[in-house]
Amino acid sequence: MAFITTSSASSRGSKFSLSRLTQAFAVLRQRRQLARLDAAALHDMGLTQADVDCELSRSAWDVPAHWRG
Repeated sequence: MAFITTSSASSRGSKFSLSRLTQAFAVLRQRRQLARLDAAALHDMGLTQADVDCELSRSAWDVPAHWRG
């Protein structure tokens, strides 16, 4: 049986970590959805396959600065 332990970090630090983790999952989900779009949908949004490939190569932690708060 595994036990999850938490450090003695402040609750603010814990919230920050949880927020960043939640954000990373949201980014991964959005990038998976982007990858599933067909050429017509990409064209409608003004994106090329190269734009999509570039976005998909980024890590989950690599998000726009205005997302970081």
